[in-house]
Amino acid sequence: MLLVCVADWAQRSTPYDVVDTPADKTTVERLLSEAESLKEGSNLTLFFARKFVGLPYVANTLEVADPECLVVDTRRFDCTTLVETVTALTICSRHGDSRYEDFLDVLMSLRYGESLSGYASRIHYFTDWIAQNHTRGWVRDIQGPNPPFKAVQTIDLWFMSRNADKYLMLRRHPEFVPEIRRQEEIYKGRKFRYIPKSAVVNSPSVRQAVHDGDIIAITTNTPGLDIAHVGFAVWKKDGLHLLNASQTHKKVVEETMTLRTYLDRHKSFTGFRVARIRNMN
Repeated sequence: MLLVCVADWAQRSTPYDVVDTPADKTTVERLLSEAESLKEGSNLTLFFARKFVGLPYVANTLEVADPECLVVDTRRFDCTTLVETVTALTICSRHGDSRYEDFLDVLMSLRYGESLSGYASRIHYFTDWIAQNHTRGWVRDIQGPNPPFKAVQTIDLWFMSRNADKYLMLRRHPEFVPEIRRQEEIYKGRKFRYIPKSAVVNSPSVRQAVHDGDIIAITTNTPGLDIAHVGFAVWKKDGLHLLNASQTHKKVVEETMTLRTYLDRHKSFTGFRVARIRNMN
């Protein structure tokens, strides 16, 4: 069932409408408070991400409001909303911001960029997400060194605009499709370096290039798409692993298999790009 955005329950002064619950506010402020007592040098990103392990995976968690609102849901996730929620918490914690309204502002900026002005204003492709949030100063787009960033992805986005029937809001609002297509064209032909799956090994060079808590954006050879899945990097003794909202496991998990094994099990996965949440201090 689609919701209609209404004035939010907390009578906040945010310049945008929000769909959330009192429990979301409680969770966010509790986690930010807990992070304040962590030892210096603790990995904030993995601290927050691990707080959500075990919670259910639910697809299309943002498609609940028409017109578009800022949706906050700390009780269930898809892969992108997990990354956005944890990234917003990390940024707030590093900046010393503990209010729920601070979290909302960061989440809005990560998800929409300049403004929330409808479905088409949401950042839909992860290449665009990395680029905009790199420019905004929230993350760093890591594309070196080479090796292990030995491969180059040439962007050709068209999947959403040519498959509008697969997206609820585009079925309801076909007038949005031209704007989605315009956004796709912005990145046509642009090239980005990534780590190919053959280079995902447990070596000093890869450990130096990819840090615990980095955002892992899995590249794909599926026509019209750029990134197939996202999560967080976790190094273990046997190599690099992925913490993600998993459609296979139906919940947020820290994968027991290495990321190399995970990539090898999906023929369309070619490797991964890296975005690193900036230290705000």
